[in-house]
Amino acid sequence: MAKSLSIKWQRIIASDTIKRSSQVIAIANDKVHIFGGEIVPREPVGSNVYANPKITRLPGLKDSSTTTQPASPTSPCPRVGSASATINNTAYLFSGRGGTAMSPISEHGLIWSLNLDTLTWTPLRSSDPSAPYPPARNYHTLTSNSTSTLYLHAGCPASGRLSDLWSFGIPARRWTQLASAPDPPRGGTSIVYAAGKLYRLGGFDGTRELGGCVDVYTPAPDSWDTLPFTDVGPEARSVAGLAAVEVVGRVVLLSLFGERDPSSLGYQGAGKMLADVWAYDVESGVWAEVLQEGDGLPEPRSLEQRHEQLLDKKCLNCHRHRGLVSLFLIFYRDPHLCRVHPSSLHIGLHKKPISKERV
Repeated sequence: MAKSLSIKWQRIIASDTIKRSSQVIAIANDKVHIFGGEIVPREPVGSNVYANPKITRLPGLKDSSTTTQPASPTSPCPRVGSASATINNTAYLFSGRGGTAMSPISEHGLIWSLNLDTLTWTPLRSSDPSAPYPPARNYHTLTSNSTSTLYLHAGCPASGRLSDLWSFGIPARRWTQLASAPDPPRGGTSIVYAAGKLYRLGGFDGTRELGGCVDVYTPAPDSWDTLPFTDVGPEARSVAGLAAVEVVGRVVLLSLFGERDPSSLGYQGAGKMLADVWAYDVESGVWAEVLQEGDGLPEPRSLEQRHEQLLDKKCLNCHRHRGLVSLFLIFYRDPHLCRVHPSSLHIGLHKKPISKERV
């Protein structure tokens, strides 16, 4: 990757209906769908699904409207800190935190699927009830290979943190435990699937934010490698967004925002929010900070909520439209839906070294 990327932000929705934290989003058929989360700490907002159409609107058009699909008896129970991944027109959801005790929701390995055309939920249970399945957790991460396999990683169970990795084959409906990631166990980490591998960045181990390297999982031979930063890179952080895009034929990972310096207030407080965006060239292993442009930029934020504390949650997803990639953020307390305009991704010249104390 020559130097770095520059990106342009565009606000596309402003609506109090969608403001919340710790929610998940899914994007398909030119719509963004929102589920779960909280506004008041420890009070899930419910199980409605919110849909915002025409996310590819041009500048100057009015904000898209938000429609609501009310919860039904077949909907998942209200939850926060869940994780989701989208394949074609179906979103998949695993666990989260809820109930009167606001503890990890144990559903015996069940995956919820949401048809994004009909907005109907279907529980996917393992085809082998006797087979092992991942424990309930929150502030974990979920991604997919975009065809038939989900990958679940890390997070916070009833106590402690995890470093495990599981795959769920959708056609066979079966969990498989894979090689655990390098220690320490963590919540609030980020993973993304790109070029046949999983890439992991950051997290929180209960004491400190993690950084300074990219961990890479290769399905065959079921192993992890750790790639230390060679020069500059994003400072240590948790609950950051991570997305894979293709730029001039090269696979690039985008790390967006996140949090450092955790609060001592637990669920009632947040640490320092970050506003930077970094690009990682998978082939060369080089980081460069991304120059952000637009008529108003997103404020500092985290993109998930971790087990230890309430954060200003904005959830990131990737949407492919006409062969291009748009990135979408849902803002908490600043209830806007924004995207990186796909045609604005271009090679720029903007590099900024970071303090080594942060990595």
